[in-house]
Amino acid sequence: MKVYIDTFGCTFNQGDSQIMAGLLQEDNAQIVSNMEDADVIILNTCYVKQPTEQKVINRIKKIQEQFSDKKLIISGCMVEIDPDKLKKAAPSAGWIGPRQIKSTIDVVKSCMNGKTSRIIGHSDEIKAGLPKIRFDPFVHISQICEGCVGRCTYCCTRFARGKLQSYPVKNIKNEIESAVADGCVEIQLTAQDTAAYGMDTGRKLSELIKEITTIPGDFRLRVGMMHPKSMMRDLNGLIEAFMHKNVYKFMHIPIQSGSDSVLNHMGRDHTVAQYKDIISEVREKIPEVSIATDIIVGYPTETDEDFEDTLKLIEDIKPNFIHISKYRHRPMAISSSMHEIDHKIMKKRSKVLNDLKSKILYQNNLAEIGKVHEILITEKGSKGGYIGRTDSYKHVVIENGEIGTFVKVKINEVTSTYLKGSVL
Repeated sequence: MKVYIDTFGCTFNQGDSQIMAGLLQEDNAQIVSNMEDADVIILNTCYVKQPTEQKVINRIKKIQEQFSDKKLIISGCMVEIDPDKLKKAAPSAGWIGPRQIKSTIDVVKSCMNGKTSRIIGHSDEIKAGLPKIRFDPFVHISQICEGCVGRCTYCCTRFARGKLQSYPVKNIKNEIESAVADGCVEIQLTAQDTAAYGMDTGRKLSELIKEITTIPGDFRLRVGMMHPKSMMRDLNGLIEAFMHKNVYKFMHIPIQSGSDSVLNHMGRDHTVAQYKDIISEVREKIPEVSIATDIIVGYPTETDEDFEDTLKLIEDIKPNFIHISKYRHRPMAISSSMHEIDHKIMKKRSKVLNDLKSKILYQNNLAEIGKVHEILITEKGSKGGYIGRTDSYKHVVIENGEIGTFVKVKINEVTSTYLKGSVL
């Protein structure tokens, strides 16, 4: 039996696909790299944004048109969030819910036998330690918990992933020890909110990071998105954990809006002042840290004044990475009951913020010219050369290198999105 897995979405979703591949391979299935060669196609969906939803629907249509002779299984968030649309788009497809990954083999076998199997809903499966086929031999994705404790009004993912479930430290550490022994040089901790780790078990993310850094080996640990409210319960512990030499000095801390009014309507449960305090404290203790943030432009209650507050905040904190999304209603999300603002206004605001983003990121990177960094080479560049990461997780492009190695480079040129360096 030959299976092709097509993945949309976040690092956590990529981890789910790697587990599905690992489970199937253990059951003697062959994971293939082309749809043409497959008997079964698994489409692991993301549904967090409207443009992604449209891409998923288009992919489902294309697969059914081009490969009508193959069995189709849909997994991921769409299964839980929009089952009615999925039934219309792919009436004969099997389903695997995002918290039913261990059912992958059963669903695939049922579909191969001509039966439509759909296994969804909540389960308390522990994903840490399950078999995986890594899509990149040098990078290991480690899922540390699933679900969240948030109540963000614009989010539909929380309905797909459910309540928080933190995995045991022992399972996570054992998985990462094996990955490092296999030659992985970058470990990516991922969750819907990594800082929520342990809220249900009495543990803390900082404790987990410190445990992982006791693992022998020369590797780097990248910690995924942290909700500001979750960070506040253990900020000093997190800062101390991030100071370890094996941890990238990179924190992804979404703010979503620079307006307290909008943050309140979003159900974010923190203020702009609290967010700025977090950034100030982190930067005071870890001056080289890179801060990544997310902004949603055009939330239904966002006024011109609210948007101006967002611009002021970005000018003030000058993040190193900024991800901008235009608001769109999502199925099941509370904010979907409100009227969307004029899309022309949304588009105009988005352009203004993107222009500011380009300016700030370029100014930030200018300070890197002439500096020497030890970088970890992690991939080949899409346009040639190799890409490495500084300890602050900034992208550096060099002409030649070997993936999985550390090299010293001098930064010669910069753009708003990456640095260019020469190997010393």
